[in-house]
Amino acid sequence: MASQVVLVLQGGGALGAYQLGVYQAMSEAGMEPDWVIGTSIGALNGAIIAGNPPGRRLERLRQFWALMEHHSALYPGMPRAFDNVLTVTQGIPAFFSLNPATWWNPNAKVGVENASFYRTGPLTKTLSMLVDFDYLNGGATRFTVGAVSARSGHMRYFDSKKEALRVEHVVASGSIPPAFPAVMIDGEPYWDGGIYSNTPIEAVLDDEPRRDSLIFSVQVWNPDGKDPESVLDVLEKHKEIQYASRAGNIEQQRRLHRLRHVIRDLTRHLPEGERNSPEVRELASWGCGTEMHVVLLKAPRLDAEDHTKDIDFTAAGIRRRVRAGHEDTLRALAAKPWERDTDSIEGVSIHEHF
Repeated sequence: MASQVVLVLQGGGALGAYQLGVYQAMSEAGMEPDWVIGTSIGALNGAIIAGNPPGRRLERLRQFWALMEHHSALYPGMPRAFDNVLTVTQGIPAFFSLNPATWWNPNAKVGVENASFYRTGPLTKTLSMLVDFDYLNGGATRFTVGAVSARSGHMRYFDSKKEALRVEHVVASGSIPPAFPAVMIDGEPYWDGGIYSNTPIEAVLDDEPRRDSLIFSVQVWNPDGKDPESVLDVLEKHKEIQYASRAGNIEQQRRLHRLRHVIRDLTRHLPEGERNSPEVRELASWGCGTEMHVVLLKAPRLDAEDHTKDIDFTAAGIRRRVRAGHEDTLRALAAKPWERDTDSIEGVSIHEHF
């Protein structure tokens, strides 16, 4: 077993219910994460996981997603299209509310903290109720969220290992523009990190010092599938590609980690006298021998989904995604691909077929 289990949670609005199913399966198997990294809805789910003792995490996650089903609870059996209309025109009481000033005049100079179609004050209250930030910052489970500066466009990872995190950090990571406003942290406005890197796996692979890791990368956007044949199909495919994990980014990280292994092996071939010289030791510090196993869990495309699926907070939609996440993770845990033999020169092993 790797020295740490890492759970990386992608952003995707209502699609994040899949992550509840993933965590449920992990919890049932007794596999609690040592480190949770999240962006957008992944940051919200991640904060609830890291901000509660293991015995309360599942209960709190379920409570959060029950609150997201607000319109379904009021109008059982209502078609998804009407539920979406209510979400867009009324918000979700535990998540976001309308910002009338910008609806009537999008050009109104209302300031960076108000320049959005909705307000996230309700989300701040919900997270404050469901997340124990004293526990989160206590070090039991490391927690990292990604957010991007609305001023400079630079990505930043806020990490409980390095600083105390507050509810503002989590809300900022979920504040996708122009729907949600930037959140001020230490005098700088931050937006949803998903607009820069929606699957922040690099936070693990670039961490110092690196540790052997079993990484569950939970991807709720899945661009695999057939050619788009209508404008609505194109809208859906565009979102899938825009927010899905970049295969090229993971491959780049894989090559970089392989190079670290090559440096380590080359250093071993040097005579001991040269190996211990200050110059060689400095160069050798770029190498490492850590093993990273990445388990890719990709949410499947469900029947009757379209480009609005990320705002589909219907009870039926949430239940289907939770079930899919649970079943996919059970298969991965049963297969245990990380226990198979791997090439020692390859530092990162990708597992996606179970």
